[in-house]
Amino acid sequence: MPKESMTPKERWQAVLQREKPDRLPMDYWSTPEATDKLLRHLGIATMRDLYERLHIDKVITVGPLLIGSTAGPRYVGPEVDPHTDVFGCRSRPVDYGTGVYNETIYHPLAQYDSVDEIEADYHWPEHDWWDYSGLADQVRGWEDYPIQGGGSEPFLTYKSLRGMEQAYMDLVLNPEMVHYCLDKLFDLAYVRTQRIYEQLSGKVMLSYVAEDLGGQTGLLFAPAHIREFLLPRMKRMMDLAHEAGVYVFHHTDGAARDIIPDLIETGIDILNPIQWRCPGMEREGLKRDFGDRLVFHGAVDNQYTLAFGSVEEVRQEVRDNIRILGAGGGYVIAPCHNIQAVSPPENVVALYEEGLEAGWM
Repeated sequence: MPKESMTPKERWQAVLQREKPDRLPMDYWSTPEATDKLLRHLGIATMRDLYERLHIDKVITVGPLLIGSTAGPRYVGPEVDPHTDVFGCRSRPVDYGTGVYNETIYHPLAQYDSVDEIEADYHWPEHDWWDYSGLADQVRGWEDYPIQGGGSEPFLTYKSLRGMEQAYMDLVLNPEMVHYCLDKLFDLAYVRTQRIYEQLSGKVMLSYVAEDLGGQTGLLFAPAHIREFLLPRMKRMMDLAHEAGVYVFHHTDGAARDIIPDLIETGIDILNPIQWRCPGMEREGLKRDFGDRLVFHGAVDNQYTLAFGSVEEVRQEVRDNIRILGAGGGYVIAPCHNIQAVSPPENVVALYEEGLEAGWM
């Protein structure tokens, strides 16, 4: 096997700049439960040990510290507890057997019927509720790895504020409320991203500008709603990133094929997670139609292959992804979203071992 000649950061930079890396970079996404199983399986203790053992070119995500308000309530909502976020959305942990997820149980904007009511009664978070002074410490020691900071995913927050069903209904029934709230949420994200860039000038490689647009068989939104409510605001975030020399990492689950041309026109650089078993997301078609304009990230299937497939099936899928998505470059090997605890650690190890063996350029 050839000797590695690049750092993880250099490997990512080469792929993003359409240059030839020594090998394809490999990223890691996982639930805490799956990571604990993997660490025990390998007999190691830290995430750094994991990255080095499996040659993972992990993206290191940084962000400001929430300190709250000195002039008013840090949280809005019926009570303050560890499961109440800065927007007043309260959640509870739900154990699904293979993992624990926080599910929102209180939606602070669900009670309102108009923008006027929200403005009169609801306290939006303020920009100075976050402290950015510790960002340099978060980067220290990870200089050889790609750094991700800033970005946005406001409709995800809007669903927590209003309730998922009501949030989607609002697109038709209360469009003025959606526009008002998304303006507030995108403004928070924009200023936060600006301040991260200022504190870490020249050190941020990626920003996560995301929304879950696709479901298992098709889009979760009408394309017209994506174009009206999301893309113009996302473009503002993407323009900010590009002006700072930062690449836009876009995440959307599921069958999102119909909106990919719009996302490219808006400014995404990387598309994740490539759920290729969903209709329209076949790897050959994505590479053929968009491979000259996108870097693909992910594509090692979580729904069957990693969770229920054999070690050889995992290895074969990694080889197929490299052959199809990695042809001529433009691919980062990674799981298709977070590895779940149901996935045998042997399969996870096989993903990275095969990526290391087959990913040399």
